[in-house]
Formats: sequence, structure tokens, C-alpha cells
Amino acid sequence: MSLPPSIAQLPQRAAGLHDQLVRWCSQNSGSENFTGLATMLELLHAAFARLPGAVAERVPLAGTPARALRVKVRPAAPVQLLFSGHYDTVYAAADPFQQCTLLAPDRLRGPGVIDMKGGLVVLLAALEAFEQTPHAAKIGYEVLVIPDEEIGSFGAAPLFSDAAGRHRLGLVFEPARPSGDLVQSRKGTGNFTVTSRGRAAHAASPKQDGRNAIAALAEFLTAANRLPAEMPGVLFNIGSIRGGGPATNVVPDFAEALLDVRITHLAEREAVEARLRALLEPINAREGFRLELGGGFNRPPMEVTPVTEAAFAALQQCGRDLGLAPFSWVHAGGASDANNLSAAGLPCLDGLGPIGDRLHSPDEWVHLPSLPARAQVAALFLHRLAAGEIALPGS
Repeated sequence: MSLPPSIAQLPQRAAGLHDQLVRWCSQNSGSENFTGLATMLELLHAAFARLPGAVAERVPLAGTPARALRVKVRPAAPVQLLFSGHYDTVYAAADPFQQCTLLAPDRLRGPGVIDMKGGLVVLLAALEAFEQTPHAAKIGYEVLVIPDEEIGSFGAAPLFSDAAGRHRLGLVFEPARPSGDLVQSRKGTGNFTVTSRGRAAHAASPKQDGRNAIAALAEFLTAANRLPAEMPGVLFNIGSIRGGGPATNVVPDFAEALLDVRITHLAEREAVEARLRALLEPINAREGFRLELGGGFNRPPMEVTPVTEAAFAALQQCGRDLGLAPFSWVHAGGASDANNLSAAGLPCLDGLGPIGDRLHSPDEWVHLPSLPARAQVAALFLHRLAAGEIALPGS
């Protein structure tokens, strides 16, 4: 198989990709560190703006001083693709985990090395290589890199809705699984609040005048915790509980719980919410109690489509032709911005980033050889799509 030289030579750039990753990960960009986010944005702007013909802009978001990076290349080309990533991490400015450490010649530990500054390194390398291939002019694209993915992408959500309709396929450079597999589909996520109100009284009231809000909330949570057994494919987690006060001789009149609920199919959303509300009814029917459910689903599920099936098969073939270890794709419980793009009608390939594990922990690591390898896979896919060797359903 003959490879364009720029793609064939990507493994020779391994040292440079490693150095770039260390530089980016050494800059803290926790989701609430707005000074660090601004510095990181400038690093990314300088790097992506060097793509041939790129128009790079810093896009303001509602509800946050942080800005997204949007880069457009050839917006009039016949095929339009969207590349997505995020540059915020879960590590705050005061977190002790701030530096990268080489654990072995092929393994680097550091904040964001896999989630997902490593993915941004892979994305940029792939685009740089693709731009030197003979048919690059046939594909135009938009790169959208946001600063609030780790806290729900609430500010960036309108950008995804706006961009989805302009593109044929989304490619999301979240990390691959530790096995090297990509992400086939993702659960949708919901964040709910349950507030319980009762009636305060002395704990020793002979008339039992009190209505214990904590006990009522516990009754609801015990029933709701059985949801996964009743509805396969649904995940339910009680994240935190608060209520009552310092005095144990007072019947508490308030309690609250925060819930994380995940679904596999969009059709499950209404059924889950209906079931949660039904569990409130017998408690609310009792005198003196009032339980209310707030919140909702913020990211719909990412589901498989004929377009993503065809695109993944072509991507797999690229990996085989490059002589890389075989990879498949799997369902993931965690959400990403592919959920938002998919909900807006854009088919997405996800998990195109490097191989690693232990994200969101001080043991986060990346397999360094996967940086140029995954860039090769993405660049070869783009080259073949531009050359007309890959056909997507409906195109």
C-alpha cells in the first residue's frame, strides 16, 4: 500500500508530539481556572492557526468568561467535517497533580495527557499530515475546541447545535479505550435534584407532630436505587445527600439529594423521569410531606447510525492497512460532546484520541506510541474520503 509521505512520516514526529503534549499539559486549564484557560486557549490558537488557509477565532460563551476555539478551513469545499475536542481538565489550579512524568519509554503520566490534550495533539498532527495530501482541497472542516466539557458543556452547547447542520460527519478526539477500541455509542446523562420537605418538631413530641424529611427522602432513594434492575440499560447513582441540622433532638424538615442518571436510548428518557415521579407519589400523599424532582437530562445518548457504521468500518481498514493492532468499538457509560452533536443530527465517530487510562485521577497516563499511530489512522481516513475511496451512506 502506498501512503502519502506526510502520513507515512508521522511516526518520525513522535518526539515532537511528546514535547508538545508535555507543554500543553504543564499549563493548568481546570474548568474553573479562567486565567489558565485563557493561556491554554492562546497556545491552541497559535498551533491550529498555522493550518493552511485556517481562519481561527476565539468564540465567547454564555455564562462563562472562558472562550472556545473555532477554526475553519475551506468552508466552501464539497465535503464538510466537524472535529471536536475540549481543552479544560478536571484538575483545579490548586490540585497537586500539575506536571508530567515519564513512567517508561512508552508511558507518560500527567494531567490531561489522555483527557484530552493528548486527543488535541493527535487531531492537530492528523490535520497537518492531511493538508499535505493530494486531494485535501476536496474536504473542508471546522475544528471546535471548548473550555467547559468537564462541567457539562452548557456554555458551548449552542455552538454544537449550530455546527451540526453544516457538516456531514463529526470526529471527536476523546480518548480511545485502554484496549485501543473506539467508542461506538454513549449513554445519555441526567442530573436530578430531589428535595424533601417535612415538618419540624421536638424529637420527643408526644403527639409525634414532626414529619422527618430525611426519612422520607431515604424511602424514595431506596426505591429509586432499584431502577437499574427494573430498567436494564439505565444507571442510577446517589451522588450526595444533605439535610437536618446540628441538633439531633429536632425532627428535620428539609433534606436534599443529587442524582446521576444515565440511559442508553433516547426513548428511555421519558420513561425514567415518569418512574422517578411515580415513586414520589405515595410519599406526597401523606400529610405533612412534599418531595419534588428537579433537573433533567442534559446530554442525550449517542446512538449508532448507518453513517457511523460505514465510517468506522473504513477507519478499521485504515488501521489494518497501517499494520496497527486491531481495534473495535464499544459502548461507553460516560458522555462526551458527541452526545450533543448526535442529538443535533450529526453522526459522530468518537474515541479517536490516543490510548491511555486512569483519566480524572493523579495516575492518568497515555501510551506515547499511540499519538502518531492514531494521527496516522485519522489522516489516512481523511485522505481516502477526499480521494473518493470511502463512501458514506446518503452522501
